[in-house]
Amino acid sequence: MAAVSSAVPRPTRRGVLRGGGALALSAAAATVAGCAADTAAGAGADGRITLQMWHGQTDTAATVIKKLVADFERAHPHIRVDLGGGVLADSMLQKVTAALAAGAYPDIAYIFGSDLASVARSPQVIDLTSMVAEGPTRWKNYWPAAREAVTVNGRVRAVPAVLDSLAVVCNAKLFGAAGLPLPEAGWTWQEFVETARRLTHAGGGAFGTGWPGTGDEDTVWRLWPMIWDLGGEVIAEDGKHIGFAETGVRALEVVHALARDRSVYIDPKPGSEQMYQVFLSGRMAMVPTGPWQLPDITQAGVDYHVVPLPSFSRRPVTISGPDTWTLFDNGGARAAAARTFIGWLTQPAQDVRWDVEAGSLPLSRHSQALPAWQRHARDTPGLPVFTKAVETARVRPAHPSYPQISQALGQAIVAVLLGKSSPVEAIRSCAQEANAALLIPR
Repeated sequence: MAAVSSAVPRPTRRGVLRGGGALALSAAAATVAGCAADTAAGAGADGRITLQMWHGQTDTAATVIKKLVADFERAHPHIRVDLGGGVLADSMLQKVTAALAAGAYPDIAYIFGSDLASVARSPQVIDLTSMVAEGPTRWKNYWPAAREAVTVNGRVRAVPAVLDSLAVVCNAKLFGAAGLPLPEAGWTWQEFVETARRLTHAGGGAFGTGWPGTGDEDTVWRLWPMIWDLGGEVIAEDGKHIGFAETGVRALEVVHALARDRSVYIDPKPGSEQMYQVFLSGRMAMVPTGPWQLPDITQAGVDYHVVPLPSFSRRPVTISGPDTWTLFDNGGARAAAARTFIGWLTQPAQDVRWDVEAGSLPLSRHSQALPAWQRHARDTPGLPVFTKAVETARVRPAHPSYPQISQALGQAIVAVLLGKSSPVEAIRSCAQEANAALLIPR
């Protein structure tokens, strides 16, 4: 999710870049010589390479990445990283697509994991398979979600930039006032719906829970854990149809029940900021969200409790929305320098620094084992719930038709939230549009 929407969707502050060092290339030494020699590919007369990085972050995350870049440049005086240009993460796909068409693209861009397969069709996107295979940290040391999010057709087409997972954050004060026990791991969606209803007070403007209502990826990715838990998939095995024609209906019945009970706050604006403000103000009891939201919740003084997502099966199931650092080929020297920078940025020391300061989860077990992360996890109530969840979290498929599937499902969810369609009708309409997209050669 955290720069927003993607992933996962999380608001654009959620841009998180991490890595466990598997990406610190062994070819870094050769990079220096290549950078100095290849002036036609981006080196200046003094041999210094300038990289263009569209980081997509704002606020705290932008401040952290600027500090990291400054540290990198001091240690690598032959490389400069220009953070100018680009746009916020939510608009990055359109910006990069236009840049590729114009032939004037950056060296590095923050691309949502859900958009990577579309972007990776460009021959200018650098294949990083050999890079991750040669790094000092084993690629398998990264969490499966981080690896899968950047793998397209068996090739590593980007570097994981942010890792998260969804869980439910509860306002403990509201539960106590209602005389309800805080939920525990293994609870069900039926229990979630009933709890949301009991904690809703229409006259007092209090809601049991919230859901993004714009139809974008932030709206959609919250439904996939339900579908997976019921045995559905985003895309069927034949690759020509959606894999949730039946399970999607049952998942939307949960959304329908929340809307019917008027226990859900529907956020009409992108980024879910209004939904989070309602929670922070003490007028929402439960909000499904990621670890990026914990700093704001803590700062607001909310007495909170984190619990894994509900399920139908009582088994743990959640989603991770990893986003990526995607590298583009601007010539040998700049490509090598970009690998050097990203390799440094994703080593455990930098990874954990970003995780702690910008609000993400460690990309690798090596990063998770560092004392700095262990201290942070101990000092942040609920954070271990998110970290534990990522061990088994699933990710959306890296498929070029995913954006169209997401758009169709987003419209279906909003139609149900607003009472304009039944779950059956909404999924039927979604299937027509999404199946048509899957039949288009890509």
